[in-house]
Amino acid sequence: MNLYHDILRKIKEHDTIIIHRHMRPDPDALGSQVGLQKLLQYHFPQKTVKVTGYDEPSLTWLAQMDQVADADYEQALVIVCDTANTARIDDSRYATGAFLIKIDHHPDDDVYGDLSLVDTTASSTSEMIALLAFENQLDLGEEAARLLYAGIIGDTGRFLYPSTSVRTFEVAARLRQYPFDFSGLARKMDAITWPIARLQGYVYDSLEMDQNGAARIILSQQLLQELRLSDADTSAIVGAPGRIEDVQLWAIFVEQPDGHYRVRMRSKSIPINEIAKKHHGGGHPLASGANAFSKEEVDQIYAELQDLAKKEENQLKGLSNQI
Repeated sequence: MNLYHDILRKIKEHDTIIIHRHMRPDPDALGSQVGLQKLLQYHFPQKTVKVTGYDEPSLTWLAQMDQVADADYEQALVIVCDTANTARIDDSRYATGAFLIKIDHHPDDDVYGDLSLVDTTASSTSEMIALLAFENQLDLGEEAARLLYAGIIGDTGRFLYPSTSVRTFEVAARLRQYPFDFSGLARKMDAITWPIARLQGYVYDSLEMDQNGAARIILSQQLLQELRLSDADTSAIVGAPGRIEDVQLWAIFVEQPDGHYRVRMRSKSIPINEIAKKHHGGGHPLASGANAFSKEEVDQIYAELQDLAKKEENQLKGLSNQI
């Protein structure tokens, strides 16, 4: 059974299709969501295909959402892209359609949907939407190709992350054949504003790191207000600590207006997602998110990351001594 073929069959059965993705979207969430919309509009112009969710101001240059009425969900096919957990689906109306499909590349900890396609070997959900087109011999069109390429670039860190596979490069090469403004897209995705540049400087000046390569930075509401930055803006510097050779894993704690902390965790090789699960989050082994509801929990998460780094260092020393 080929789930890519099953998904297309379901699409053909419905006149209205509404596509969701996760809250606080990143390029892969938007790329897969709107890339799928453009693909379906290209091949099924008679169908109503809408995308819904919050318009993230920093990413409206990439894609924007539609106005979707409650009545649109009646007998509609709903597809949720790039969202592992139902709690993170943007727009709770996803459950009010006639049939629900999940397409995702995160670990399948929260199984949902009448039909579920989860591939943890995929670099991104955008890669999976491209494969949906390729498996069904559907031409993508220029706009869908642009969006899916942006999503892959975003979730692979420009092909730097371990999730990048041979298949990822093959998909990207096929997308690159379409005549979208590749250079303009690359410049836009690489560009940062002056306030974010100042924030990046603060990260390098203030980063705390232990002897085993576990690092953290705490970004206060006061700092964000001084720089006139939002929580979403801080996503631009998530990879910054990893550029330091000695840093092995790290967490960025971003204070929210209500006082709790959004936690972005990354690692070069040591799985960290089990820590994220313990603190109201989850994600990929090397890229996860969590929440801390007190300064004590901030310290606890960092201590757990330090323990992981220490165990890894001790294991490496043990192997070295055996040689």
